[in-house]
Amino acid sequence: MRIGIVGGGLAGTLLAWRLCRTASVDLITGAPVPVDATGASGGLVRGFDRGPATAALATESLVELRADQTLRELAGYREIGSVFLLPPGTDPTESVRVIDERLPGSATVVTGTALDAYPFRELPAGAVAVVERFAGQLSPARLRTAALELVDGTIRTTPVTTVTEAGVRLADGSTHRYDAVVVAAGAWTPTLLAGTALRTKQIQYSVYEAELDGLGVFDDTISGLYGLPAGESRFLLGLPCDRWDIDPADVRPDLALVDRVADTARKLLGIELDRPIRMVAAFDCYSDPPGLALRPTSFPSVFTFTGGSGGAAKTALAASRLAAAELLT
Repeated sequence: MRIGIVGGGLAGTLLAWRLCRTASVDLITGAPVPVDATGASGGLVRGFDRGPATAALATESLVELRADQTLRELAGYREIGSVFLLPPGTDPTESVRVIDERLPGSATVVTGTALDAYPFRELPAGAVAVVERFAGQLSPARLRTAALELVDGTIRTTPVTTVTEAGVRLADGSTHRYDAVVVAAGAWTPTLLAGTALRTKQIQYSVYEAELDGLGVFDDTISGLYGLPAGESRFLLGLPCDRWDIDPADVRPDLALVDRVADTARKLLGIELDRPIRMVAAFDCYSDPPGLALRPTSFPSVFTFTGGSGGAAKTALAASRLAAAELLT
């Protein structure tokens, strides 16, 4: 079976690595770009997600990562724990059960005064937290580079212009046909493959001088603020961006969002932030429902493998293994 994979981000590269063991693979990465979703990702990894199906994928990814020392080193994995804050009235039981089946003792539900152990302020009464021991951060860019070196197949760096049932057309005028084509090009997917329901969205975060002792990865779905340690006395912080349907070639920092991050951090964490040390503005591709998964298109034997929710790094290992199995069967 000959498979063409369009896109050299984390998703496409991991899928090519999975497939090249049993199929003939062409990975078409296109020309390097300054910042893509893989390069910009903060790499937050945990098992918990409000959707049990996503929690299962994220947990399976963590299981594989924790079981393979070489993979952990290649991905630069740091196990620093995770706190996921949920609004009052949320019941995380089903997703926590999913985690506990594969990583017993990792996830705990924390409520009431037990939340006082964390540096969060002004939480609404009845807020819930899912705390995980076996969670942390990896480097999607490092993992992509490592997987790329392990791909036993043809790697093409010529940009792709279009993908149809007739094949993959490159910027040099050549067209390549395959038994199956997977477009894993992130935010470029809607441009390359007409008729998809995928949308592009800006992602943005900043790194600040900040002291938050004892706090690892966190995600507050009440205020939207998320973050993780980014070096000594430094913290990466961000909020969801509302810029949809952007042109990947024309992404500009949203300065108003930077101000909102500072204001939210003041309220939630009680810290005053100076100007960011570093600001990252990039883009990703979203589907409805969200999640990194292999999806069919209107063209026979053409699929997409993208459409995360801005946090696809946590499911990429398991999702790529599942996608490869689906393609081969």
